[in-house]
Amino acid sequence: MSAEPTPVRTVDNAAEAVLAAAKDMLHKGLTEGTAGNISARQADGNVVITPSSVNYDTMTLEDLVVIDMEGETISGKEGRHASSEKKLHLACYKAFPDVGSVIHSHPVYATMFAVAHEEIPACIDEFAVYVGGSVRVTEYAASGTDEVGDNAVVALEGRGAALIANHGMVAVGPRPDTTLHITALVERNAQIIYGARHLGTLHELPEKVSRNFANVYGYLRQNPM
Repeated sequence: MSAEPTPVRTVDNAAEAVLAAAKDMLHKGLTEGTAGNISARQADGNVVITPSSVNYDTMTLEDLVVIDMEGETISGKEGRHASSEKKLHLACYKAFPDVGSVIHSHPVYATMFAVAHEEIPACIDEFAVYVGGSVRVTEYAASGTDEVGDNAVVALEGRGAALIANHGMVAVGPRPDTTLHITALVERNAQIIYGARHLGTLHELPEKVSRNFANVYGYLRQNPM
């Protein structure tokens, strides 16, 4: 018997959730100015995404843009355009039907690992539970291209986040608030790993423990709280 297809996850009140997470991302220091972007999959299957070059502090619901799964604009205020990284978001939604939200951000420590092309290892229990294991680095591709999304999908397999080489990071989750939580956890873990390496030897979680936590992550991903 063939496995049942994974139901497509959507987000209730998607636009409101995206706007709230966008402002929270800025206030938490996970991005600067207008950098980064957030999206959510609506009940109708389309995607609501933050616009290009609009400050999060002043952003309103009217500034958000709705696109279809091919990247065509469905609705949006005149003069507003979907984020230039929309291809990254759409690649994640197409590859992972259980994903309801995608966040691309540029937190400082995580981006340092992305620039160094070095994955962030899983050394803390909570990190492994909510992210699924070490955060991999994608192959390099120029921003805004199809390849960025394709490479991210490979690095995101079985994970809640990936580092985008020489750029930043991407996180996926059921809703914008939970996806932002993953983003913050990755950045916090990157800071801890950076500091621990300067203190001495880095000790990753035992392999068996990591596998068990990865199973917990898989369960939580399919059954979000």
